[in-house]
Amino acid sequence: MNKNWVLSQESFDALLAWLDSDRERAGSKYEEIRHRLIKIFAGRGCIEAEDLADETINRVISKLSDIGNEFTGDCERYFYGVANKVYLEYQRRKQPQPPTATGADSNRAEQEYGCLEQCIAQLSDEDRELLLQYYQAEGRAKIEQRKQLAEKLGIAPNALRIRAFRIRTALQDCVENCLERKLG
Repeated sequence: MNKNWVLSQESFDALLAWLDSDRERAGSKYEEIRHRLIKIFAGRGCIEAEDLADETINRVISKLSDIGNEFTGDCERYFYGVANKVYLEYQRRKQPQPPTATGADSNRAEQEYGCLEQCIAQLSDEDRELLLQYYQAEGRAKIEQRKQLAEKLGIAPNALRIRAFRIRTALQDCVENCLERKLG
């Protein structure tokens, strides 16, 4: 996925329009697809099933301008094809690491942790708190926690997901830039 691509409300609206011309049915389809993607990733033993489902959806959204008018067939199948690619990438990233870490690995881990702390400190208090609460719980509790957080903020659960994604992406970019400055 293009690293400069950012999920916007317009992009999400385009996804809903692609799924169904009736916004209510499109919203239901979206929720159903996301739920199925989470089940697929969880069934394959992925710890980050929700994040992988979100990554799959974001990739589909980022490609809508290319495929929207030309794609024929069941939209859901397209999501599952993208999910397979996301899963394969996840598998490559999760390859077992050698049991012994070198001094360079240890130094890099310390640098990454330092950059993460620095970047978290640069977030606004509101964004930092949102991110911490968003990723706080596990399993079923996580779903309930996120639902309550969305209600507390007075936004839809999907708007919360988009906001958390944007903050996480900005944080990731900050850490990568920091590491480039320190290690590069």
